[in-house]
Amino acid sequence: MNSLIPLLVAAPLAGAALLLLGGRYLDRLGHWLGTLAAALSFVLGVLLFSDMLGRPTGQRAVHQHLFSWIPVNGFRADVSFQLDQLSVTFVLLITGVGTLIHLYSVGYMAHDERRRRFFGYLNLFLAAMLLLVLADNYLLLYVGWEGVGLASYLLIGFWQHKPSAATAAKKAFIVNRVGDMGLSIAIMLMFTEFGSFAFGPVLGGARQASEGKLTAIALLLLLAACGKSAQVPLQSWLGDAMEGPTPVSALIHAATMVTAGVYLITRSGAIFNLAPDAQTAVVVVGTVTLLFGAIVGCAKDDIKKALAGSTMSQIGYMVLAAGLGPIGYAFAIMHLVTHGFFKAGLFLGAGSVMHGMDDEVNMRHYGGLRKYMPITFVTFGLGYLAIIGFPGLSGFFSKDKIIEAAFAKGGTEGWILGLCALVGAAVTAFYMTRVMLLTFFGEKRWQPSARTGEEPHPHESPATMTLPMILLAFGSVFAGGLFALNSSFLHWLEPVTGHSEGDSPLQPLTVTLLTTVCMLAGVGLAYLMYGRSPVPVTAPVGSPLTRAARRDLLQDDFNHAVLVRPGAGLTASLVYLDSKAVDGLVNGLAATIGGISGRLRRIQTGFARSYALSMFGGALLLAATTLLMRSV
Repeated sequence: MNSLIPLLVAAPLAGAALLLLGGRYLDRLGHWLGTLAAALSFVLGVLLFSDMLGRPTGQRAVHQHLFSWIPVNGFRADVSFQLDQLSVTFVLLITGVGTLIHLYSVGYMAHDERRRRFFGYLNLFLAAMLLLVLADNYLLLYVGWEGVGLASYLLIGFWQHKPSAATAAKKAFIVNRVGDMGLSIAIMLMFTEFGSFAFGPVLGGARQASEGKLTAIALLLLLAACGKSAQVPLQSWLGDAMEGPTPVSALIHAATMVTAGVYLITRSGAIFNLAPDAQTAVVVVGTVTLLFGAIVGCAKDDIKKALAGSTMSQIGYMVLAAGLGPIGYAFAIMHLVTHGFFKAGLFLGAGSVMHGMDDEVNMRHYGGLRKYMPITFVTFGLGYLAIIGFPGLSGFFSKDKIIEAAFAKGGTEGWILGLCALVGAAVTAFYMTRVMLLTFFGEKRWQPSARTGEEPHPHESPATMTLPMILLAFGSVFAGGLFALNSSFLHWLEPVTGHSEGDSPLQPLTVTLLTTVCMLAGVGLAYLMYGRSPVPVTAPVGSPLTRAARRDLLQDDFNHAVLVRPGAGLTASLVYLDSKAVDGLVNGLAATIGGISGRLRRIQTGFARSYALSMFGGALLLAATTLLMRSV
C-alpha cells in the first residue's frame, strides 16, 4: 500500500503535463481529464487513509523513499515521502475539496477558450501542494512550497489580458518571495545545526540545540508562514488575488495554499515548543491578523474581497491556535479542515452569484437573490452559519475550541487572547451577516451591466456548479460534529502534534455561551444596519475607520511608504552612484588615456624625414648629455 504514496503526487502532475503539453487536441476533453486526475488522487488518499486506520496508533506513520536527489560528500537530499496522521488529513482535504472545485470549474469556465490550460494549472497546483505536505524533509517541502507559489501566480493572473489580474499575480508572487526567503534561510540554518534536512533528525534533535538558534529558525519559519498564509505583515496580496477566476479563490485562498503556513508551524512544533519567544510572535501575528482581516471584511462591497478578508481572519485563528503549542495544534488543524469546507463553499457560492449576475461583484448591486437562486442561497447560507459559529455546525465546534485554548493559556495573556478571539467572533458574525443581507435579502438593486448595458437576469447555476456547492455545504454542517465526537480528531492527531489541556479560568460551557452571545450581537448589529432599511446603491463616505478599512487598513499605503519609496530612493541613489561615480571613474580614465594616445599619435606622421630628424635630435641630446657628465 505504501507504493501508492508517490502516485498521490504523480496523478495530478501527469494531468498537468498532459494538459499543458498535449496541445489543442485535448481542448474538448481537457477539463474532464484534469478533474479525473484530481479524483484519482482523492481515491488514492482514501485508500491510504483506510489502510492507516487498520494499523495500531504507533505504526500509522509510514515513509516511502524514492531516490537520492543530491548525494554528495557530507550532503544528502532525498526524495522521500512521509504519510502520517497530519499529512493524510491535508491529503484528504486537498484532493477532496480540490476535486469538487475542478468539477465546479467545468461549468464556471465553460466558455473560456483557454479552459484546458486552466485545468492544467489546477492540476499543477494540486501536485505541488501534495508534495509540500507529503515531503519528509524541509528541502523537498521547499520544492512543493515554491511550486505552489508558481501555480498560484499562473492561476491568479490567468486572465492576464486584464491589467488588474496581471498586477495582482505579480504582487502575490513578489510578496510571497519575501516569506520564501525566510524558509530558505531557515533550511540552511537547520543543515548547519543538525547536518540534515529530514524531519526526524531536525525535530528529534531540537532539544540538543540552543534556544537562540531555535528561536532564529522558528522566526524565519514564521516569516515564511506569514507570506503563504497572508498574515500580518505579508497579507497585502490576498485581497488583490481575487482578480483570478473564482474557483482559484476557492482552491488557493480557502482550502489549500493559505493553510500551508499553518501546516509548516504545526509540523515544526518541536522547534516552536522550545522557542517561547517565537511562539509568542506566532500568537501575536495570529491575533492581530484575525482582527485585521475581520475589520477589512466589514467594509468591502466586493463579495469576493469581503470573503478574502474573512479568510485572512480565519487563518489568523488557526495561527493563534498553533502559537499556543500543544494546547492548540490539533484545534488549529480542526478549524483548518472545517474552514476548508465552509469557505470553499462560500467562494463557490459567490462565483454562482456572479455567474447569475453577469459577473457583477458589488453586493450593493445585488439584493433579493434568494428567490432566483434557491440552491445557491441555501448552500451559501449553510456556509454562513458555519463560519459565524452557529451552534451545531462545523465552525461552532472548531472555533469554540480555539477560543477555549486561548483562555487556557492562563494568566493575563490568556485573558487578552481569549477576549480578542471573542471580539473576532462578533465581528465575523457582523460582516458575514452583512454579506448575506446585501446579497440575498431586501429589494433588488440590480444595475445595467457595464459590458452589455442591460440589466442582469439572475438564474441558478448548472448542475456541475451546484453539486459541489451542495457537497461542501454538507461538510459545513457535519464536519465539526464528527471531529468533536468523543474528541476523536484530537486523539487522531495527538501522536504528531501532542496535546496539553492548559489551565483555563473558564469552563467550556461558559466559553460557548460567551461565544454565542458575541455571535448573536454581531448578527443583530448587522441586521439593524442593513436589514431594516434600504441599502444605498452607492456606498456612503463613512467614518475614517470605514474609509481606512476599504483601503485594507492602509496596508498598501504603509508598504509603499516604508518599503517601496525607500527602495525606489535607494535604487535611484545606486543608479546615480553607478552613473556618476563608477561610470565617471571608468569613463574619465578612458578619456585620459584616449587624450594622451591622441597626442602621442601625432608624433607618428609616417614621413622618413621626420623620423630622421627625431633620430638626429636624439643623438645630439645623448652626445650633449655624455659630454656634460664627463666635464663634471
